[in-house]
Amino acid sequence: MKLVYRAFEASGKAVQGVVEAPDAEQGAEKLRRDGLFVVEIGAQALSRPARKAARGIRPGRVRTLSVFMRQLAVLVSTGTPVVEALRALERQIPEGEWRTVLGDIARRVEEGAQLSEALGAHPGWFDAVARSLVAAGEQGGRLDKMLERLAALLRQQQKVHGALVGAMVYPCMLMVVAVGVLGVMIGFVLPRFEGLFKTLGAPLPPTTRMLLMCSDTVRQQWMFLFPALGLAGFGLWWWLRTPAGQGLMHHAAVRLPGLGKITRSFATARIARVLGVLLEGKVAMLEALALTKSAAVNSLYTALLARAEEAVTRGENVSAALADPTLIAPALCEAIRSGERTGQVAPVLLNVADFLDEDNEVVVKSITSIIEPVILIVLGLVVGLVALSMFMPLFDLTAAGGGGGAP
Repeated sequence: MKLVYRAFEASGKAVQGVVEAPDAEQGAEKLRRDGLFVVEIGAQALSRPARKAARGIRPGRVRTLSVFMRQLAVLVSTGTPVVEALRALERQIPEGEWRTVLGDIARRVEEGAQLSEALGAHPGWFDAVARSLVAAGEQGGRLDKMLERLAALLRQQQKVHGALVGAMVYPCMLMVVAVGVLGVMIGFVLPRFEGLFKTLGAPLPPTTRMLLMCSDTVRQQWMFLFPALGLAGFGLWWWLRTPAGQGLMHHAAVRLPGLGKITRSFATARIARVLGVLLEGKVAMLEALALTKSAAVNSLYTALLARAEEAVTRGENVSAALADPTLIAPALCEAIRSGERTGQVAPVLLNVADFLDEDNEVVVKSITSIIEPVILIVLGLVVGLVALSMFMPLFDLTAAGGGGGAP
């Protein structure tokens, strides 16, 4: 879980932030090992900057940052000073929040701050991974290369997110249509038939009586039913944002049959790519693990990377530290172990991430191609059942009338 802390460094400087730990005691111990004197720690309300830092980059901003990093890398590689490059990019952007952010970053760099420090003033736009890669580029004199790697990482994140969203658009539209059709039939069509059935006095089948009962309940109790559904939805949304709700959701996403395998594959690909890019950028292994941990979106993987960080601190290999077959595929650990023997851990991780992303894209398309006809079939069966339930009494009445007139 994420814990807010206030502490002091050995120099006496006050600091505050967020730390990942199972409870406050372990979080405080972790901070003490980092040389901080903890004053207060707990699951308190985060300040706005801390909330942005904890959430990371929002998906809607990834494309904007990818384009920005690529353009900045091109300008820096041609020898353009960073301040001039930032001002040039700022002039191309229309008025809005992003232009204000770029203007503030350029101003800070003009005042003598490093680019990585200026980016740190806007954690809602630039997460710890982005700032670390930029800092590594500044220290090694390879800022353009680091910006290119960061742009590639953001492009891949955008591609994965776009694939997931695109795969869910059509099924969600079908679900909306299904709910709308059922709502119209229950709210407007069934009442017309109910009056007809009462006039004819025909006996009703069980399915017809059940549908009419549902229609009466919805029409008579809508002023209580809809607010209750809204409150239930809001309560579920609020609970899922709590540590207990998020923990249950993360466990279910990883453990459920079918869904768990896909979730583990996407999480493994993200971890492999982020860790590979950081190591390729000459970031130290411990720092790379800490940054990858902050980029993990599932608490189970956050805990796994925290254990890996502690294991590497004790001198163990990262392949052994990540050896958890319930979360990480054994093939990835074997690939990392081979990379450790040859000193090519970063290229191995990036190759594995490419393979996993390609495989995940195929899996998402396959699942989408299966879900769409399934939803259509279910929608057709439900609408057919409703229609059959409505017309069956009329068929029975017609048959009875024809039978009564026979000699």
